[in-house]
Amino acid sequence: MTKTWVRPVLLGLMLSGSLSATALAQNADKEIKDIVVTAQRRSENVQNVNIAVTALSGDTLTEKRVTRAIDLQTAAPGLTISRSGVTDSFNIRGIGLASGSPQVTNGVATYIDGVFQPPIVSNGQFYDMAGAEVLRGPQGTLSGANSTGGAVYLTTQRPQLGKLGGYVAANYGNYNNVGINGALNLPVGEKLAIRASGLFNQHDAWFKDTGPANNQPERLAEVDGRIQALYKSNGFQANLKVEATQRKTGGFALQPINTLLATNPYVAGRTNAPWTVNFDTATSNFERAFATVLEMKYEFAGGLTLRSLTAYQNKRLAAVSDTDATAVSGRNALAGGNNVRERVYSQEINIISPDTGKFKYVIGGYFQRNKVDLRNWNWSFNRTTNVGGYTTLPHPNTSKLLLGTFAQGTYQLTDKLSVDAGLRYSRFTVNGFNAVYSAAAGSTIDMIIGDPPVGATVLAPQTGHESDGRATGKLALNYKPDADNLVYAFVARGYKNGGINPPTGTFAPETVMDYEAGWKSTLFNRHLRTQIGAFYMKYNNFQMDVTNPVTGQNGVVNLANSEIKGFEASFQAKVDALSLDGGLSYVDSSLSGFTLINKWLVPAAFNGFPQCNGSNSARCYPDYASASMTTNGGSNLYSPKWTWNLSAAYRIQASEDVTITPRIGYAYVGSQWAYPTYQASTDLIAARGLWQGSITLDKGTWKAEVYGTNLANKFYVAGQSGRNELYGAPREYGVRVSKKF
Repeated sequence: MTKTWVRPVLLGLMLSGSLSATALAQNADKEIKDIVVTAQRRSENVQNVNIAVTALSGDTLTEKRVTRAIDLQTAAPGLTISRSGVTDSFNIRGIGLASGSPQVTNGVATYIDGVFQPPIVSNGQFYDMAGAEVLRGPQGTLSGANSTGGAVYLTTQRPQLGKLGGYVAANYGNYNNVGINGALNLPVGEKLAIRASGLFNQHDAWFKDTGPANNQPERLAEVDGRIQALYKSNGFQANLKVEATQRKTGGFALQPINTLLATNPYVAGRTNAPWTVNFDTATSNFERAFATVLEMKYEFAGGLTLRSLTAYQNKRLAAVSDTDATAVSGRNALAGGNNVRERVYSQEINIISPDTGKFKYVIGGYFQRNKVDLRNWNWSFNRTTNVGGYTTLPHPNTSKLLLGTFAQGTYQLTDKLSVDAGLRYSRFTVNGFNAVYSAAAGSTIDMIIGDPPVGATVLAPQTGHESDGRATGKLALNYKPDADNLVYAFVARGYKNGGINPPTGTFAPETVMDYEAGWKSTLFNRHLRTQIGAFYMKYNNFQMDVTNPVTGQNGVVNLANSEIKGFEASFQAKVDALSLDGGLSYVDSSLSGFTLINKWLVPAAFNGFPQCNGSNSARCYPDYASASMTTNGGSNLYSPKWTWNLSAAYRIQASEDVTITPRIGYAYVGSQWAYPTYQASTDLIAARGLWQGSITLDKGTWKAEVYGTNLANKFYVAGQSGRNELYGAPREYGVRVSKKF
C-alpha cells in the first residue's frame, strides 16, 4: 500500500530538488515560454488564472503524441478517459460521465472553438491545432450547466491576415498507418483571409478476429476537412468555420469480462490472447459529423467588446457490435446495433470589458437546443436451430433545451489583492417521445429502424418531461505578492441537469460544491514554473446507468452522494537544452451506499428483457427482484487515486541550422472502478503505465520524426461496456515528416 503513493511523491520531490539546484547554478539564455489561455473569454497568462488548468500548445500536442481527445489523459493529471463503446467516459477528479445513455449530459464539457460538443462522434484526430486547455473542477459560471467535473477547450488554428503560408505533414507506421494532413493560409486583400485544412488517415486492424465473421476490429479510415474565413475591419471581425468529419472503423474489440459467474457463460469463448478476439457477428462503426460556426466581435472605442458565437452541429453514428463478444458454441449469438443522430443549435452572446482598469467583467447569455434520435436493436440467434429474431428495440427521441445567463467580474482591491465573483442561472427542459418495441418474428434491419418499426409491439413508452434549474458560480480571492507568484482560494458550485428515465419517471440534477486553494509560481529567472493545489468537494445525486426492470434496458438513476478530496501538482522546467515537465494528482473519493439491480446476477441470455408481468411475451425475465442488492459504497467510478506523468526532451545542436531532439514520456493511471457493485473480479480496471518517445530532426522549415507510443506494447483494459471490456491501442511506431511554407 505504501509503495502506491510513495513512489510518485518521492520522484516528484527528487526532480524538483535537482531542477532547483541546476537552475540556480546556470544562466541559460532560453526560458519557459508563456502559455495563453482563453477559457475565460479573454487572453490570459495561465500563471495568472485562478483555475487548476493544464494548457498545451499546438506544437506540444504534436510533440507529446496527443492525437485525439482520449490522449489528453497522458498529459493532464486528474483526467481519465475510459472507453465504453460509442462514447468515451470523460472524468476529472472522479466527476464527469459514468453513463452511456443519451439522456445524461457529460459532466466534463468539451468545447471546440468555444462550441459545446455532444459526447457522440468525438473521437476525430487533431490537426492544425492552436492548443488545448484542460480545466479541473466545476466551471459553473462561464462553461455552463454541464461542467461539474471540469472542461476541455480545444482550439484550432485560425486564418491570419496578410500571410500566405501553411504546412503539410505525412506519416507512415506499423499497422500500415498512412496519414497526411496540412493547411493553407491564403490572404485575400488586407481585410480577409481564408484557411483550409484537412486530414486523411488509415491503419489496419489492431486486433485479429479468429471467428467466422473475419472482422477487422479497430481498423480506421478517417477523412476530415475544415475551411475558415476571417474578416477584420476597424473594430469588427468575423470568423466563419465549416467542418466535416467521417470515420469508419471495423468495430470495437470486445471480450467478455473474465469472471467465473454462471450468469455470463460466454466467458468460455474468451480468446485469452492479447490482440485477439473471436466474433461471429459482422461488426462496424461509422461516424459522421458536420459543424458550422460563426464568431463575430465588435470592439468599441475604449475597449468594450460585444461577441456572438452561433453554431450548428449534426452528428451521426451507426455501429454494430457482437454483444456477447464471442463465437462460443452451444450458446445463442447476441448482437446489437446503435443508430444515433444528434443535432445541436447553440447561441452565446458576451459583453466583455476592456482589459484595463480595476474592474473587469464578462456578461453573457446562452441558448442550446439538442435533438437526439436513437434507434437501437438487440438480436439473439440460435446457432443450433438457425432461428433468430430481434428482441428489444429502444427507439427514444429526445428534445432538450438549455438556457443560461451569467456574469463574472474581477475587482482589484489593492495592487496585490483582487476578488472574483461569478454567477450563472441555468434552466433545462427535456421531452421524450417514442417507445421500446418488440419486433415481429422475421423482421429485417430495414423494418426495425423505421419509426415505428414495422409490425412491432410496444414494450414500454419512452415519453416523459423533466425541467430543472440551478444557480451556480464562483467566489475567489487572489493574492499576487509579485509578478511571479499567485496564491488563490475559492468556492465554486457546479450543476449538471437531470433528465427523463422512461417509463418510470425522471432523475435529478447533479450538484457539486468545490472548496479549493492553489499556488502558481515562476522561479529561477523563468526556468521553472509550478502549479500546486488542493481541493475538497461535496458531490450530490450521482447519475448512473442501472438496469430498469420495466424495460430490461439501462436506465438512469441518482445513486448516491460523494465526498472528494485531494491535491495536484505540476511543473515545467527548461535548463539550457533540457526541458522537463510533469503532473501529479491524488483523488480520494467516497460514494455512499445504495441499492441497485446487479447486472452480474442476471443471466446474459436475458440481457435487455423486461420484467415479466403476465402480459409480456415469452421474451421477459421472471424475477429482477432476486438480482437486487445494497452496497456499502466505495470510490467514485472512473476515479483512480493516483495519476501522474513525466516527460523530458533534450535539444542537441547538430549544426548551425540542424537540431536533434530526443523525447521520452511516461504516463500512469491508477486502478479504477467501472461498475458500482465493487467486485474486484468484474468491476475493477487495473492500473497501467505507458511509455512513449520520439526523436525529432529539425532543419528550418523541415521536420522529420521517429516516434513510438505504448513502447512496451502493454495489453491493458481501457474501459467496459455492459459485460464486456475494451482495450487500449497497441504499440505504434512510425515516421512523420512535415514542411512549413
